[in-house]
Amino acid sequence: MKREPEFDQRMAGIYRRAKKEVNYNASRFLEMLSEHGGVQTAHMLLASAQVSDGYTALWEKGRLDLTVEALVLEEDWGLFSDEELAVARRRLTDYEYLSR
Repeated sequence: MKREPEFDQRMAGIYRRAKKEVNYNASRFLEMLSEHGGVQTAHMLLASAQVSDGYTALWEKGRLDLTVEALVLEEDWGLFSDEELAVARRRLTDYEYLSR
């Protein structure tokens, strides 16, 4: 079963939740979703050498649960490489969201 549509919906959902729950308007993230879709946006963010501004903003608000990294690890989507999953896990561990 293809999981891309469900993942795309969940990506849009974390945008809406961040806006509603912590008053964070991730406008650049929304642009990326509109232009590339959820899966490609996640690939792009995980390929970056550093965390996004949005990740940092959500960390400052104590809401790393609303990050792409957390969503990617939430379940076995079958959409991401082992390397991408390791990047997500490392970032969340480095920022003390996941225990070591």
